[in-house]
Amino acid sequence: MEVDVTFDLSSPVETISFESQTFYLKRDDLLHPDFSGNKARKLYYFLQNDFPHINKIISYGSAQSNAMYSLSVLAKMRGWEFEYFVDHIAEYLKENPHGNYKGALDNGMQINVGSIESTDNLNDNTLFIEEGGRQKEAEYGIKVLAEEIITWQQENNIIELNIFLPSGTGTTALFLQKHLPNNVVITTPCVGDVNYLKKQFLELEENEIYHPTILTLEKKHHFGKLYPENYKIWLKLQQQTGVEFDLLYDPLGWRVLLAHPEVFSKPTLYIHQGGILGNESMLPRYERKYKDL
Repeated sequence: MEVDVTFDLSSPVETISFESQTFYLKRDDLLHPDFSGNKARKLYYFLQNDFPHINKIISYGSAQSNAMYSLSVLAKMRGWEFEYFVDHIAEYLKENPHGNYKGALDNGMQINVGSIESTDNLNDNTLFIEEGGRQKEAEYGIKVLAEEIITWQQENNIIELNIFLPSGTGTTALFLQKHLPNNVVITTPCVGDVNYLKKQFLELEENEIYHPTILTLEKKHHFGKLYPENYKIWLKLQQQTGVEFDLLYDPLGWRVLLAHPEVFSKPTLYIHQGGILGNESMLPRYERKYKDL
């Protein structure tokens, strides 16, 4: 079955209140069920252009990656093979496939446990995608997002804007800042620490004038670990805004944002980057560990 990925790459902006603060919310989670949020932006180049010589995608990352699932849809749509590398697959996930992992397998993904030895020997028929879609081609779709924000600002007479989004590789935040020089793009590292995120920025853009502002919490945060504070704020977000957020990145993003009230000196836009399919695996883990919440 061919997958239909024709969609309008524009999303609404809503005004919401949370914890007595008023925000603007860019609903990129509504773009497309298979290419929502930052994956729609990062992969837009590959959706819009023809690649007549390509017959295979190779990528790597975690076994519940949002990018993995979107790449599996892209490969299925194009009739390409999709080979994906992971460090490990939890036994429970192997025995009970669900979430992004199951979706990608259903789309024909070939999964390998282990690291890619080298990308030097890839042939001209193979498209190599960095983990999380961290590559130059991502700028193509993220620039469109920046243009949407500028148009919305002009329509609403907003001169300066603080834009906040949590980061994995930091690709979206970086290219947003590059194309929104009159606004401040603020992010927080969810996967590694500040040094890791700065390294990711430098791999894509050496000129630090284009690098986003990084804010953090005082306490170190371990990616993928279940924190009661994350679950609490996720539940509060749903109760107060009626919007479902991703459980892996957004709780930390909102905690950091609320911990830095100086951000609200200007109108503040939060980018909802999708990733909701991953909640299918994260939410049961939280419900088991923190059932009293």
